[in-house]
Amino acid sequence: MVRATALAWRWRRNPLRRRTDVLESWVGLVAVVLMLLAGPVTGWVTGTLAHDALRHTVREQHRHRHLVTATTLRALRGGPAETDREATAGREGHHRVVARWPGPDGRERSGVVAVRHATRPGQPFPLWTDDHGRLSGRPMDPDTAAVHAGLAGSGAAVVACGLLEAVRRLVVWRLMQRRYAHWDRAWERAGQTWGRAGAGS
Repeated sequence: MVRATALAWRWRRNPLRRRTDVLESWVGLVAVVLMLLAGPVTGWVTGTLAHDALRHTVREQHRHRHLVTATTLRALRGGPAETDREATAGREGHHRVVARWPGPDGRERSGVVAVRHATRPGQPFPLWTDDHGRLSGRPMDPDTAAVHAGLAGSGAAVVACGLLEAVRRLVVWRLMQRRYAHWDRAWERAGQTWGRAGAGS
């Protein structure tokens, strides 16, 4: 309310209004309008592009990742070995087992696998592999892709509004610098005639 009153004061005709006051008001109005327009548009465009790209990723992952049934051979203890660090990355709290699973060519593969629940030797469990039978992560589902696209669009809208606000602040700062320089020149002129008879001071 106070800011709106200040803006209205800058637009009203009065002897105290300066040119920089009017410019500052217009800069604020233009910035608000651009935020209301550019923010949603930027968010929508970014979200749409991200959603299209993520839908393509979902299709590719579902095409090249396959769910097979693996069989536990034995359980392991301790941290992941150097050879299976990528397969177990980001799976703290999972159990490590040596497992066997069928490859796309019919031959069986084996290796260290991180499973959510402890399994006994000979117990089957689902496992995602790629076209070559190597361990792979679970493919992204369409709902997750939509959420990520929405977050990308929201982030882009916030960044666009933040950039506009930064530009507004920079312009206002420059106007303030001009205002202070004008005051300095006015005080310098007033100081030269201060106290002189007939100088009007």
